[in-house]
Amino acid sequence: MDIFAHRGISGHYPENTGAAFYAASKLPIAGIELDVHLTADGELVVIHDETIDRTSNGTGYVKDYTLQQLRAFDYGSWFSEEFAGENIPTLGEVLELFVGTHHVINIELKTDVFPYEGIESLVIKEIATHQMTERVIISSFNHESLQIVTQLAPYIEKAALFAEILTDFTTYTSLIPAKAIHVSLPAAFRKSVRRALEEGAVVRVYTVNDIEYAKNLQQIGVHAIFTDEPEKIVAALQD
Repeated sequence: MDIFAHRGISGHYPENTGAAFYAASKLPIAGIELDVHLTADGELVVIHDETIDRTSNGTGYVKDYTLQQLRAFDYGSWFSEEFAGENIPTLGEVLELFVGTHHVINIELKTDVFPYEGIESLVIKEIATHQMTERVIISSFNHESLQIVTQLAPYIEKAALFAEILTDFTTYTSLIPAKAIHVSLPAAFRKSVRRALEEGAVVRVYTVNDIEYAKNLQQIGVHAIFTDEPEKIVAALQD
């Protein structure tokens, strides 16, 4: 079972920052997960929320700021003063960090609240610039975004994110189409997910920080998990 560092090593570093990703780049894990929004001046930035309120000393929507304006804020102090001065990274900066590693990069398009017109083509272009087409997964709760990615770059792996339970995942995802389903931890033990596994779907589960849950998911054949605590989970699964 593959391990992905969720927003970098977000259990010990401020999420979606250079510090969290740099630490993850040194681990013998399968990959990392990150979230992408679009700024007012069309830059791809890595942050989870639509606003900067929770993870910076600023307030407001990402979409209303330019990259330069966003970089006037501190994205580390909310987590610990040790990380004071952390910037909001661009997607290009994070990809550059992993160019020389083996890690797979799961890029979540955060288009389920604001559509961010054109974000799909910008992400695909950034991936191509760094020659990482075969090392990325593009995921989203907005499955229309995944369909756009299919039209623009059918060769890039896509994963449909789900917050709810479906009775038939594989039939639905074939319409996108998406190779994988990413489901929440509670959903992972439902019959429909087990059926998807039996039918050959790639199943990855978020967000798994408990060792026993990780072991249970490994036993039922889940392909990967996203965790804030990759070092702890890797050590436990090796025991």
